[in-house]
Amino acid sequence: MNQVVESIFQILILVFSIVIHEVSHGAAAYAMGDETAKNAGRLTLNPISHIDLFGSILLPALMILSGGPAFGWAKPVPYNPYYLTGPKWLGRISPDALVGVAGPASNIFLALFFGLAVRFGAGLGLPAAFIQIAIVITFMNLGLAVFNLIPIPPLDGSKLLFAFLPDSARSLEIFFERWGLMIILIFIFFLSGILIYPILFLFRLITGIGF
Repeated sequence: MNQVVESIFQILILVFSIVIHEVSHGAAAYAMGDETAKNAGRLTLNPISHIDLFGSILLPALMILSGGPAFGWAKPVPYNPYYLTGPKWLGRISPDALVGVAGPASNIFLALFFGLAVRFGAGLGLPAAFIQIAIVITFMNLGLAVFNLIPIPPLDGSKLLFAFLPDSARSLEIFFERWGLMIILIFIFFLSGILIYPILFLFRLITGIGF
């Protein structure tokens, strides 16, 4: 029973983190002039507006129960790249890159906030229960950030990759957009274990706790 309760708790944290991830995409697009996400009602922290049954619930539950790192996704927040007006310092880089990086950046921010609470919590007199929750939040958000920065569509890392690729590499982009989801599913079920190494490295760097 304790394992079931712990698994449900982890899924709730994951859903909370994924929702913030997706809202950050929409907020970044909105800040650059695109109101598509706002008009679609996706600039909300209400999880009902974002949850994908497979990506937000079933897949994370399967991975948690199997003892592996938990990854997942929500319904993608819509945006129209033709409405985006990037800041001048972005230069020739597509504003899509900023929209793409906003999601992982939000997870990194959450990991830093709660991770530093773990590192300094005892000295600040924070309750042990809160520190335990903060450990889970930190670990899961690092997992989401690392996973989503994989440069294969539909993950956010692909937007960063394609923003810097020359026009001559357009064929590579087309290939990944066509087969990306299949490649990602194969990666999740057969190779995702390798992600634990950068996740653990970052976790120890932020919290000072090693496994």
